Amino acid sequence: MIDHSGEKTPPNINERLLKPYNCLEVEDRIYKAWEEGGYFNPDVCIKDGITDAQAEYFSMVLPPPNVTGSLHMGSAFMLAIEDVMVRFARMRGKRTLWIPGTDHAAIATQTKVEGIIYKEEKKRRHDLGRQEFLKRVETFASESHDTIVKQIRKMGCSIDWSREAFTLDEKRSLAVKTAFKRMYDEGLIYRAHRIVNWDPKGQTTISDDELVYKAEKTKLYTFRYAKNFPIAISTTRPETKVGDTAVAVHPSDTRYQKYVGKEYDVEFAGVSLHIKVVADETVESTFGTGAVGVTPAHSQVDWEIAERHHLPLIPIIDEYARMTVANPHLNGKKVAEARQIVVDWLTSQKLIEKEEEIEHNVATAERTGGMVEPLPKLQWFVNVNAKIKNQSERLTGIRKGQDASLKELMLAAVKSGQTKIIPDRFEKVYFNWVENLRDWCVSRQIWYGHQIPVWYKGTETYCDIRPPQGDGWTQDSDTLDTWFSSGLWTFSTLGWPATAETAVAGKPGSENDFANYHPTIILETAYDILFFWVARMILMSTYLVGDIPFKAVYLHGIVRDKEGRKISKSLGNNTDPLEVISKYGADAMRMSLLVGTGPGNDSKISEEKLKAYKHFANKLWNIARFVFSNTEHIHTDQKNLGPEDLKKLEQFRDFTKETTDDLEHYRFYLAAEKIYHYLWHTFADILIEETKPLLFGDDGAEKISAQTVLRIIFNDSLKLLHPFMPFITEEIWSFSNTDKSGNALHFLMVQRWPQ
Repeated sequence: MIDHSGEKTPPNINERLLKPYNCLEVEDRIYKAWEEGGYFNPDVCIKDGITDAQAEYFSMVLPPPNVTGSLHMGSAFMLAIEDVMVRFARMRGKRTLWIPGTDHAAIATQTKVEGIIYKEEKKRRHDLGRQEFLKRVETFASESHDTIVKQIRKMGCSIDWSREAFTLDEKRSLAVKTAFKRMYDEGLIYRAHRIVNWDPKGQTTISDDELVYKAEKTKLYTFRYAKNFPIAISTTRPETKVGDTAVAVHPSDTRYQKYVGKEYDVEFAGVSLHIKVVADETVESTFGTGAVGVTPAHSQVDWEIAERHHLPLIPIIDEYARMTVANPHLNGKKVAEARQIVVDWLTSQKLIEKEEEIEHNVATAERTGGMVEPLPKLQWFVNVNAKIKNQSERLTGIRKGQDASLKELMLAAVKSGQTKIIPDRFEKVYFNWVENLRDWCVSRQIWYGHQIPVWYKGTETYCDIRPPQGDGWTQDSDTLDTWFSSGLWTFSTLGWPATAETAVAGKPGSENDFANYHPTIILETAYDILFFWVARMILMSTYLVGDIPFKAVYLHGIVRDKEGRKISKSLGNNTDPLEVISKYGADAMRMSLLVGTGPGNDSKISEEKLKAYKHFANKLWNIARFVFSNTEHIHTDQKNLGPEDLKKLEQFRDFTKETTDDLEHYRFYLAAEKIYHYLWHTFADILIEETKPLLFGDDGAEKISAQTVLRIIFNDSLKLLHPFMPFITEEIWSFSNTDKSGNALHFLMVQRWPQ
């Protein structure tokens, strides 16, 4: 084994320990040695006899960071948790695979690059053309990727770089096309006119999950369409009422029962309307007047009411959020301007009965900040309610051959316990979201991403992995929602579909990854993308490979500052993880994020915590200097222990068992804190102080026993601490764990976990 310094270990192993601990020099050197050693790759561990080829496996995919810039402290929190899981599994002798990758993050990346180009060149993407624009995006994505990979390495992540993936690379492109065609052929993907969330600023559809609701003060107007109209309605958007085709009331509302079924022709703000009064269970009789104007073309809820009652649909707002009505005073006006025109008209006609200021949630696009307009558009959708035959023998709760919808597959995976959500309080949130899931709009009107594998020629439509033969075919210009490709992440990174049929379970090698490592053991991610990503991964996996994507989901919270505020650029409290590492070291940053933060809870980061754990690293260095200086030639043989020291060792074994149990049950915050307190207080303040008289006394059995127990416990303490503070523990391990020739033994990262 090559020594971590790249040179032969000095005869005096304590020589380097006499110098102060330099985290910057140590961390870069050790990470390079880890990579060169190759043990992040389970195939190398098996080849070198470190891991049994038949051992239990542990696999996990890295939630792929978006190539939109660089990682933030929330990403560092995620990486710290995941590396603890991976290092713990590897030290327990498991075939351990952690797959890295990045996400092209279609809308986010395109929006970022469009902003840069406009700022620097005052050009839009259409000025450049599709091909030139995509070249610019790819260059930006490549640079962002390199920054992200550097940050991940700096964090000390023991990730298998030989298997790195990208959601837009060739292998993932094959997976996306395969998934799309299979769903299309089975009728689960269809193209239709439906209400979608339209971002006028980004000029694309977005999903419900990509909406950001902003609370703002607005006016709620209560009025009648005309003086002789019998029902008053309330709305915050009077400009949309020129597209109304009905008024809906609750069936049990006695105030309006006599009007249900009646129809009225009115002139409203210069537009002729035909209004039908309908009774619908979805109407809240306690809101406003208990009657709502139904605008089917510009509201998902109203669209559904219109479908139930066979109402016409009249679009009155276009893709640029401008009015499209016959009235010349309104036509072409922005919606905000049109609103005031309609309010002025209502006022002039004395139709307003009440006007009040309320706080209202306004839907905006997460990436562009644009105000979202519900519009009827021709788009591609995944049908989550269509029944298909379940072909899987591995799903609990749904028999093979039983008809089931995608929603039912998603629910079964978690309800059966095959996939556990940690903490379990999020299971109710998951069930509620899935049960209310609408058909998923997967098409986007952007250029960067997986172009939909569908071609048109006249009235013909062709869908396949490869383009059609012959001339005259035009490919659909839309791209797929980025969550479509990232939904395949657990199995597309393991070779699906190319190796799914041919892989041989148990045989090492990346060509067998799907058989050897799927389903993955756990997915660790932020609780705020439970719906964005986690649910869609379960949807894709249960349908496409007939199995769950992971056995557990560990949800972490967001990182906040010491005042409890969310870390963000807008608040000016965001810190680049690399800046923190350069000042305090990766080990200190990892501990600061992990200690005291359980699953599903937010983590607080502060200068005080970072300083405290940097101080702990220095303390550990000093402990190592003392232990090695006084136990240099001791063999860690338990037979050398006297009764008292044997008792101390047994107490440490109990502590090891307790800590191991915490790690097995994902209580990383407890395990990290316990190890910290054990080394600082129990080991340094008690054990060392109790043994000092013997260590500094005459040679004899008691001194050897005292030296031996210190060395055994310290060596095993390094193992317990290693998943949390990998750099300093690896460096300290290298000082004394050498063979007779002075060469370093295997890395601490592949040593066996203390029993």
